[in-house]
Amino acid sequence: MTSSRRKFVTTIGSAAALGLAGCVETTDTSEDTTTTATETTTEAGTTTTTGGTTASESGEPPQLRMGTSEAYVGAVSTSAGGWVEEAFESEHKVEFDWVVRDNELNDFIRRKQQGVDLGADGYVGVTPTALVRADRELDESLFAGFDTGGVDNTGDVVDAYWFDPQRRVLPTGASYVCIVYDENEVPEPETLEDLTTEEFSDGLLLPNPQNTVTGLSFLLWTVHEFGEDGYLDYWNRLVDNGLQTTGSWNAAYSAYSGEEAPMVMSYSTDQVYASQAEDTDMSRHQIGFPNDQGYAYVSGTAKFDGTERGGLVDDFASFMLAADTQRNVAEKNVGIPTVSDASLPEDLQQYVHVPDEKLQYGYDTLRENADDWREAVAQRIASQ
Repeated sequence: MTSSRRKFVTTIGSAAALGLAGCVETTDTSEDTTTTATETTTEAGTTTTTGGTTASESGEPPQLRMGTSEAYVGAVSTSAGGWVEEAFESEHKVEFDWVVRDNELNDFIRRKQQGVDLGADGYVGVTPTALVRADRELDESLFAGFDTGGVDNTGDVVDAYWFDPQRRVLPTGASYVCIVYDENEVPEPETLEDLTTEEFSDGLLLPNPQNTVTGLSFLLWTVHEFGEDGYLDYWNRLVDNGLQTTGSWNAAYSAYSGEEAPMVMSYSTDQVYASQAEDTDMSRHQIGFPNDQGYAYVSGTAKFDGTERGGLVDDFASFMLAADTQRNVAEKNVGIPTVSDASLPEDLQQYVHVPDEKLQYGYDTLRENADDWREAVAQRIASQ
């Protein structure tokens, strides 16, 4: 496979970007994913699957299709998708396709509801809130369970990063939502309340909580800080102070890069990306943790229920959790490895910031409340 080949399968739909920033969003229907030899018949003829890799009589390599977000393969900062594709193809001798759709994971949820072919074998970038949405809206699980005994390195996943009680989603990406700010224009906001004061008026760019993980994570942060009885009053003050919202993280970060505002809600690993660009003014990439807090962003890799390439998805999951992959993806996707046996290169570790207090709601709380909180804030933003 040549390095220039980047294939994406796309469909047209309304924009609802997942907002995976550079760091880049239950019913147990797990299946036995032990990689034993099986035999199926396709248009190309009889194929055999051994250890998850399928070779047809025609000699064509097996194909694996993984869904993901546009940000994972083409973020405004940097992205890991191209490297993942080429490295996995080279290691496993497969034909790998990214499947990117405008509605991202929501598209696959709709397809499952309609009983039509998903068009992919799994998904990279499943977040806790996306998992909750899929479980709530579907009668049957969108995801199949992994046989973790058949997926390498699951034992090294940091305990705090597991967010699926059934472990259908393997954590493969992490960072913390925080404020990135230009210290030449504004001081570091010490508290969330500071963002509602005149000193920070018209200063914050926020990916919309209605359709981005970044914005939703900030919303969950405010609920944690102000409580269910006080978070909407906080959002009223925030909107009245000139909050600017965008439809995606890419749009917000692009606007910030164009100096349209002195602050953007982004990720605590922003300096990893900034440090690798030429002539970067690091004063414009300062990391702020109001209240000494940051909301954990974790995403994972999952297998779609019903895929005929389950063994190959297991191989891909092992690849995604391997220490070398975790190092490369974290650097390229500007994030933090999710396994304990991997870390960013030493020269980049100084740019990784972690809050004193790490916030993250659990599965049950998100399933019960997240949509109501999001809808209430969306109505307030829409009225500005």
